[in-house]
Amino acid sequence: MSQEPVEVWEQFAIAVAEMARDLLAQDSAQGTLDRIVEHATVLINGCDEAGILTVRQGEVHALAATGDRVRLADRIQQDLQEGPCFDAVTDRQQIYTIEDLRQPSKEWPLFAPELRKLGMGSMMGFLLFTEDDNLGALNVYSHTPGTFDETARRAGWVLASHAAVAFSAARTHQQLSHALETRHEIGEAMGILMERYGLAEDAAFKVLKKTSQDRNVKLREIARQVCRTGENPS
Repeated sequence: MSQEPVEVWEQFAIAVAEMARDLLAQDSAQGTLDRIVEHATVLINGCDEAGILTVRQGEVHALAATGDRVRLADRIQQDLQEGPCFDAVTDRQQIYTIEDLRQPSKEWPLFAPELRKLGMGSMMGFLLFTEDDNLGALNVYSHTPGTFDETARRAGWVLASHAAVAFSAARTHQQLSHALETRHEIGEAMGILMERYGLAEDAAFKVLKKTSQDRNVKLREIARQVCRTGENPS
């Protein structure tokens, strides 16, 4: 192996380490997603644009994108119900590539020409996670056909692996924060009902729960209403 590739990969390793620290420093799952797609355009040779999407029970949801063309590409997959992400739901292929969007595609005869109309020349996709019939994927695009070589694919796989861990950690942290905040609001609402209406702790919780069920409104929203108005919601 020549010296130049070694130096290139050493620089890449340093950049990935810096990316990992940057992702963990984000204070929300959305912030993590936005930074992942920005890093993709820097770390993957030839990557002009990038996006993260999920496919949930056949529905495409765009989570992050570097630009409008990426959002349109996600929408095209949804409208056509065709594209690499739909296939990935079934076969769990970790990496998928369309090397030259100028050429007819047997796998995606409708999707590929629409991407070309958007000015895309080639694309790669990397699975971030799979859960039952759902998945998350990082898609990267080049405006030039035939751009992504084996080096770019390896770089994309490494980035996606780090991104998947960071995204999972961010989601867990956000869910925990949300749960703690909800618990605090419910506790505060129970305290108000106990103090103003002379209810026992169990009775105060039952009031909140029954109101939530009767109105078909989340318990957290009922608790917020009590905290805001100080009134018994029932």
